[in-house]
Amino acid sequence: MTTETDAAARRVAELEADEAEAVFARFDESIAWRIGCEIQARAAEHEYPIMIDVRRPWGVVLFRAALRGSTANHEDWIRRKVATVVRFEESSALVGARIAAAGGEPDSVPWLPVDAYVLAGGAVPVRVRGGGVEAVVTVSGLSAEEDHALVVDALRAVGTALQSGLDPVAV
Repeated sequence: MTTETDAAARRVAELEADEAEAVFARFDESIAWRIGCEIQARAAEHEYPIMIDVRRPWGVVLFRAALRGSTANHEDWIRRKVATVVRFEESSALVGARIAAAGGEPDSVPWLPVDAYVLAGGAVPVRVRGGGVEAVVTVSGLSAEEDHALVVDALRAVGTALQSGLDPVAV
């Protein structure tokens, strides 16, 4: 294995671990709201110009916020990131990393039209233990890596609060 191949394999493993943490014992509208608020609080602290979206895979929006500096362009990125997660049931970053690890170019996959899908980080599926994807949490406005990290960090924080028995809305 080359160093590049090793790095790609490590990145896939890291992203798989991120997704393993996005499995909750339960998921409902109050948890979706808490996840969105957690992201908003972290973003406001740094004045990030982002848009936040938490929705069911079938399209019902559970949380939505556009922070100062976000643009209509972020709306399009969210739409395409969500489409990627819904299609593959993996984070948009993980889908891109898998393609890169297989030697492909994530920006030029012929069977994934760029007007419908994007393989940039920032959209992560939320699962319920023993079930499927219950929601997609998406951020757009920073780099792909920063968008992904912001979502994953918020999911960890809310997941930890839930495991501790705390009310997700009061956290």
